[in-house]
Amino acid sequence: MRARALSETVRGRPMNRILRWLEEQSAQRPWWMNALMTVCAFLAFVYVPWDLAAKPIAEDHEIWLGVPFKGWAAKLTEPLHFLIYAAGAYGFWRMKPWMWPWAPVYTATVTLGMVVWPIVYVGGLVGWLLGIVSIVPFGAVTYALWSSRDYFVPRTLKLRERYGDWALVTGASAGIGAEFARALAREGISSVLVARRKERLEELAAELERNWNVGTRVVQADLTTAQGAATIAGAVADLEIGLLVNNAGVGYAGRFENQNLDRLRDMIILNCVAPVELTHRLVPPMIARGRGALVIVGSAAGRQPIPFLGVYAATKSFDNLLGEALWVELADRGIDVTVLMPGPVATEFEAVAGEQRSDPSADELPDACVMHALEALGRQPSVVSGGWTNWMRANANRVLPRAVTAFVAADFAERQTPTEMR
Repeated sequence: MRARALSETVRGRPMNRILRWLEEQSAQRPWWMNALMTVCAFLAFVYVPWDLAAKPIAEDHEIWLGVPFKGWAAKLTEPLHFLIYAAGAYGFWRMKPWMWPWAPVYTATVTLGMVVWPIVYVGGLVGWLLGIVSIVPFGAVTYALWSSRDYFVPRTLKLRERYGDWALVTGASAGIGAEFARALAREGISSVLVARRKERLEELAAELERNWNVGTRVVQADLTTAQGAATIAGAVADLEIGLLVNNAGVGYAGRFENQNLDRLRDMIILNCVAPVELTHRLVPPMIARGRGALVIVGSAAGRQPIPFLGVYAATKSFDNLLGEALWVELADRGIDVTVLMPGPVATEFEAVAGEQRSDPSADELPDACVMHALEALGRQPSVVSGGWTNWMRANANRVLPRAVTAFVAADFAERQTPTEMR
């Protein structure tokens, strides 16, 4: 009996975590908005697919702005229905700013249709009664959404209030790391700047102090060495680090057997071992204080196999999965965790990795990339930045066979690999 009770307790814990998380998510919006989100999700992912694939064409009927469609005409509206309801479910879930005025305007068109249709096509007293009665529920929803603009206003970050006065940013000498330091300085947070290039760090520190009047501390360290993480932890022992940004990382393009083994080993240490050790050293004090945050810069490359970048993609898969796991583990300890998964970003990263970009002008700007991460912090375990194109690339494995995505990625990566490394 004791073993059975223990087993039931263990099995219950994941469900308790899920229920607690769902309660926290639901608390972002009123009950009726949660109900609308559920209806949108049901229509998008259950009803519309059934309607499109299973309902006989002759029985298909749809109404748009009070105009009825039947048969094939109705069937052809289903993809648009899916997009609308899927957008609604996603918009409510993330409380996206574009939901206002889109949601109340769309609901108003539904209300209009539900009023016009019975009056015109049913007719008589019954039609008028149905039309008038329809105004009550649909009009109420439209009014409620129109009055809910404040729910969809982008939240202010208030990072200093949430996490404290000091952050630590690795790989801060350029690119995404430097932009993290600038974004945090705008929030009034002082930063410990970590990298190998001390001159770059000192220039950035002077900029932060001059422009935003925050404190800085420069720590020159090489995270590919066994002493790197310990050196950093010792340098900040007197500070309460409330936000850790594990950004330092490197890529390496080339056919596997042509790559230098020492360089591969350094990449694995920097991309995988260093964030594990730094997180293990700096997060426990956050737990003791009951608040803190961890950002791990992974990559969309870690969402799929990428030939010619195989080891790099594997290291970023490690980062992605580590961060999403810690998001769950640390959620009830007061620590927010988010993994940033960017695609190509306009930094020196590709040049250091030996990649040959055909159109670097299309790369995402690092400041936009950083804002995606900070806006997601405390809300979601990971965020793919870089727009819909990168999101689709990162999620291709969900709809295509892994073999297909691997071959497509190989073609893309090989064109960016120097000739001598192919």
